[in-house]
Amino acid sequence: MSKTICVYCSSSEALDPSYYQAAQELGMLMARHHCTLVYGGGRIGLMGALARSVHEHGGKIIGVIPKSLKEKELAYEACDELIVTKDLRDRKAIMEARADAFVALPGGFGTLEEVFEILTLKQLQFHLKPVILVNTNSFYDHLIRLCEHIYRERFAKTDSRLLYHVAASAANIFSHLETYQPPLLDSKWF
Repeated sequence: MSKTICVYCSSSEALDPSYYQAAQELGMLMARHHCTLVYGGGRIGLMGALARSVHEHGGKIIGVIPKSLKEKELAYEACDELIVTKDLRDRKAIMEARADAFVALPGGFGTLEEVFEILTLKQLQFHLKPVILVNTNSFYDHLIRLCEHIYRERFAKTDSRLLYHVAASAANIFSHLETYQPPLLDSKWF
């Protein structure tokens, strides 16, 4: 099982309570499975809910936050390790390097950008780590339909579906991680 899980998620404070509950559930389950959280280092939104839950259940947290966001007092200062970077690119590189797996809770543009970057790196075989979308409230259904459109139009091969796993809830990610085998994909090029 993956021991350090990078979680991408929203920093919004304006979400339906069910999204915060999903983040709290993931935090609890990560701690129970003795997995370390590596994430964007925030104290607000789903990021904050996730981090507090990991700590409340005895887990370990590595936060990675750009200096400009830390200066705005957005950091979760209780992280076991808080890494301050010069910018977002350094943040993403550190999170990627420290992670054994990637999980995306629902999020906005930043979350989607991070997910697509990590999927692209996997497609190009720069890493073979699991990537999981947690589909709380069917949040990722439209994205999944877009991916299917991409496959139909041959902008990507259909075996690209093997690059990621869609989990109905946070509870469903751990069975996938326990049985994960890197996919054997053809070259990305047609």
